[in-house]
Amino acid sequence: MALFGSSKSEATKTSIKKVRPVVVRTQNVASEIFKVAKSYEIKPEELDFNLFYVQTYTRVMLDDHSANVDWSEVSPDQLHNLDKETQLLNPNFQIKQVYEVEIFLKQIDPANPCNNFKTAVGANATKSKVYLSVLAGSKLASYPEFSHDFGQMLNKKKVRAGILIYIFDEMVEPLISKLSAQLEVAEELSFTKNETYLIAEAYEPTPTINDKIILHYETNHKLDENARIDYAARGFIQSVREGDLLIEYVKPQPGKPGRNCKGEYIKPTEPVVKYAPTFSVDDTIKVVEDDKTIKYYAKENGYIAFENNTYLIKTDVDIDEISFKKTGSIDSGVDSDVNISVREADAIKDAVGQGMHVEVTEIDIDGNVGSNAKVIAKRARIGGQTHKSAMIRADDVEIHVHKGKAYGKKVVVERLEHGEIDANEVHVSQALGGHIRGRDVSINVCASHVHVTSSRRIEVKKLIGSENSFTIDPLLKKDEKENVEEHNKKIKELERELRDIQADIKKYKVLVKEGTPAFIEIKKRLMHYKKNGVKMPESFVKKYKQFQKMQEHLKELMQKAEVLQDKLNLLTTRTASFQDNIFDARVIMRDTWKGYNEIKFKLVDPPMELVYKPMENSNEHVFGLVQLDEDEYAIRPMSEE
Repeated sequence: MALFGSSKSEATKTSIKKVRPVVVRTQNVASEIFKVAKSYEIKPEELDFNLFYVQTYTRVMLDDHSANVDWSEVSPDQLHNLDKETQLLNPNFQIKQVYEVEIFLKQIDPANPCNNFKTAVGANATKSKVYLSVLAGSKLASYPEFSHDFGQMLNKKKVRAGILIYIFDEMVEPLISKLSAQLEVAEELSFTKNETYLIAEAYEPTPTINDKIILHYETNHKLDENARIDYAARGFIQSVREGDLLIEYVKPQPGKPGRNCKGEYIKPTEPVVKYAPTFSVDDTIKVVEDDKTIKYYAKENGYIAFENNTYLIKTDVDIDEISFKKTGSIDSGVDSDVNISVREADAIKDAVGQGMHVEVTEIDIDGNVGSNAKVIAKRARIGGQTHKSAMIRADDVEIHVHKGKAYGKKVVVERLEHGEIDANEVHVSQALGGHIRGRDVSINVCASHVHVTSSRRIEVKKLIGSENSFTIDPLLKKDEKENVEEHNKKIKELERELRDIQADIKKYKVLVKEGTPAFIEIKKRLMHYKKNGVKMPESFVKKYKQFQKMQEHLKELMQKAEVLQDKLNLLTTRTASFQDNIFDARVIMRDTWKGYNEIKFKLVDPPMELVYKPMENSNEHVFGLVQLDEDEYAIRPMSEE
């Protein structure tokens, strides 16, 4: 009896010890085991079998199947000739095996060296590949009959699973040889993880491919940081880039037949054709076709449109409003070449609704931008007003009434009402409170509570209010402030490192100076010994080398100090350059000063803020910064240039 197999408990064996062995001839061993188990009212897993004999039969049916064809037995020494592709992939070819087996009750053998070898047989979906799985924790001990028993175990597991044996198993013999060699060397194999071995392989069929259409241009719902669907991003327009794959038609492909390890012929299904293209495209879309697909590519930036059964790419969009109900957010990207015109101009309605996000190349909005809305573009024009929580970001921005936040390279606002502006160049016709940050700022009419910060120039043509502040800050941008902070941090680190090295240099200079007379004397003696061929004393040589190392270390310290000093000088110069232009900066008031106002200049090094309060009714128009002494500065009226 083969040693491979699972054992049962003593109680189970006792309860079914009267089961008599049964010899049967069958094509379905599993079915026979089930019948025997049922007759004794036990589980099929409690039975085992010995494989006595295998007979293999084949036949080729006639095409019309009008008459039965007898089966022919294949001798065991000819089984290897069955594994031929042309024969096995013939739909009329049939193959079967008949097994003579003895079914009996499983017995316990405590001495079985394979009791801890836990295995199972499985197959892929088509059963064209069969695998032996060895469970983690399994152990296998060496014994003389291993190769024979292992092969028998594989055959029994295949037969029980309905898999043909001796036909598709060319890989089994090398597997047995490999495991036998490992056992011979190690005497015991331990499997620390699950391992899988291929033990049978027939002919995998090639699946049939049904035709399908893939709309690559369609965008999925966007997810926020909490992985929730953003229902506002419904894709009112689908932006595309030049070269994007827009649509792909996958042509139907007939499958290829196969035959599995059970000997069953696998016939491919006929492909289903449902999505053959009936649309056309214009010259903005390129069509590339091969044997398997038809692909449609964008030839330019824009958004894809479908008009009169034709796909095309357009750039201009005219809509009444952008809102959750009608369009949802529009996110085409600032480089998409998509330009939008929003026509809603009613003062009590929002042209861009609450919470909407719009990102396009250019946008013209006749009306208002609502609360928490965001507009991002290269150029943005807003004919109405922006809500205080709205945000506009573009290279060029034009706003009629601004209450929200605007960022750009150039921002032009007709009326600023406590909004915020951050740009390189800012032009405001009328400022009624708010915060402005820019390199160059120009205000035609300035009322009250306007706070302006500039790195170069502030100009006010008419002043009708007070409580305004005008600040010159060379570190206007956040990254410039961070650069200065980083520079100052590096300067402090270099100064500390330089102080430590200079202290070491001072110490080694003293040591070298004190040791030089002794070094000269040792050097003379060593030269004398060398000249007269006398072996030099080790103590003299050691002292000589110690002094040389001390001199070399001092030289290295001095070179390192020189490099650190150069770095420190460079950083100090860079830090100073941040505020060099502050002496060219100007605050210009073309009108007479009214009420209480402040002019401020912020220095970088030394870090200080100077404040100047122009007298009411003063006609001093141009203000700049002057240096009175080494660390003394003042804001003074001066010429415009």
